Amino acid sequence: MPRGAERFVARAAAVTAILTACGALFGLVRDQTIARLFGATGATDAFLVAWTVPEVAATLLIEDAMALVLIPAFSLALSRRQAAPAPAPAVEPERSQGPVDPVRALVAATAPRLCAALAGAALLLALAAPWCVDLLAPGLTHPALAVDCTRLTALTVLTFGVAGYLSAALRAHRSFVPPAAIYVAYNLAIIGTVLAVGDRWGVRAAALGVAAGSVLMILVQLPAFSRTVATWPRACNHPRNRTRLRPSRPRLSLARRRRVPGLRGAAVPLGLAVLAPVALFTLTRQAQVLVERFVASSLTPGAISHLNYAQKIAQVPMVLSLMICTVTFPLVARAMADGERERARRRVERDLYLAGLVVLVGAAYVVGYAPTLVELLFQRGAFDADDTSVTASVMRVYAIGLLGHSLTGALVRPFFSVARPTWYPALAMLGGLLLTTAVGVATARHWGVYGIALANALGITTTAALLLRGLSRRMIPLDVRRMGAGLGRLVAAAAVASAAGAVAAHLATASLAAAAYGLCLVPTVFAAAALVLRAPEVADLLASAGGTARRAVARAARANSGHAPRHTDRPRHTDRPRHAPRTRPVRDDAAPRPPRRTDPHDH
Repeated sequence: MPRGAERFVARAAAVTAILTACGALFGLVRDQTIARLFGATGATDAFLVAWTVPEVAATLLIEDAMALVLIPAFSLALSRRQAAPAPAPAVEPERSQGPVDPVRALVAATAPRLCAALAGAALLLALAAPWCVDLLAPGLTHPALAVDCTRLTALTVLTFGVAGYLSAALRAHRSFVPPAAIYVAYNLAIIGTVLAVGDRWGVRAAALGVAAGSVLMILVQLPAFSRTVATWPRACNHPRNRTRLRPSRPRLSLARRRRVPGLRGAAVPLGLAVLAPVALFTLTRQAQVLVERFVASSLTPGAISHLNYAQKIAQVPMVLSLMICTVTFPLVARAMADGERERARRRVERDLYLAGLVVLVGAAYVVGYAPTLVELLFQRGAFDADDTSVTASVMRVYAIGLLGHSLTGALVRPFFSVARPTWYPALAMLGGLLLTTAVGVATARHWGVYGIALANALGITTTAALLLRGLSRRMIPLDVRRMGAGLGRLVAAAAVASAAGAVAAHLATASLAAAAYGLCLVPTVFAAAALVLRAPEVADLLASAGGTARRAVARAARANSGHAPRHTDRPRHTDRPRHAPRTRPVRDDAAPRPPRRTDPHDH
């Protein structure tokens, strides 16, 4: 990759990471606001059942399926646009029939139909809201409130789809800032709406904020889409090369779409072949949340809320660990495309160890400081001490499955890195979902929300084991036994670190100071235990971090010592004109120049 392209990718990744972190932070503020105003009651359970709609829509229409189908289509259209010759100067612009822009043709062929289909689905969901609520949570104490919230959030089926379409198009055009900013706008709209009309509308204000935030996600991206996607390149807009485009019809048959430049690679059968395995895997994984809320709806009021708040905190280590796999996913895909299975194997094994290391450090912190974290984040207003105790206990049970969640997200990427994804991840996820359902139904009547959280952990861990086994047999020859032993040593180190954190949190008096101290204590104990157990990757990471720290200290010492770079010691010729050529200085003496030594022993 050229150096300029590397810098561009690094800047885009940095900006995307910053905006994603800001979106996650405002999401936490959103949850805190809802917890402070409405607590963990039957009303919040009703809202969370309605929130299932935007959760599923975001996963399908923004994050996974829509991007995997549309980004390749827009990339192909862009390549055909760049390969097409520039339009010749028009002698009679009124009668000119210039070439069709492949990108605009793709938008004209897909956007109207997509919007019509999503609008129909949103309307159908709003009309069928009572039946959907009965299906998702038959034991709710406030079903009418859940129906009202579901009808408000049904708009997200349309708006999330449009936002995902704009995001995919902009990313294909290497415009990353607007797509990364959509969740910042979304969460800010929910927070503002809840604070503005929460007193009058109750928890319905949160559902209204979801609808308003989804519209704002479109508005954030629309100006950039109009500038970069729906226009010709600048060279074609020059007055000397300007020509009138042939109008593109919004409806094109499949045969005509194959004849249009830029649409030949975006045919519907290919899109469905790519979309179907990814969509089924995504829906099956999201169905875990549906099963949890279905089973918890028959428990005491507030059970769904306790599960939701516990999951919001517990999933933070998983998100951090998967950022590693997101960055390295193109490397795995390139190795698979080149047929270099050994290089792909080394990369995947290292990614799994690193992701496991990060998520287990976070899980140890979550288990050790669960009551402290919940008290700091949510215990205010209607969210009382009893809610804190239950949520912290549920969060500790959820932490058992964090390694399974992280490994599932990491292992599924190699399956989807080939040209035509396989159905194996969806089948493995379905097996884990069936186990989650069976264990959740069997244990909920005795253990309540703790049994539901345990069922989630067992189901996702089973899915991760199936994916690891399937990947080693079908695609990349991983050493499953060696990896299992290495991950087991990391789990043992995490258990030691979580026990140390729990003891320190119990002895502390101030919650904020205890949480800050735990950020240093838990990783330190984890690293020490991992070194004793000879866990993989830990020694290499510590050595790499030590080398980086030594180089930084050396650079700081050189900067503080006052030594300037060599080129600053040379005299500056300030009287020379700015654009005058540089000349070599002329020697004043006529003495001959001493011979240059070339032999290193000639001293």
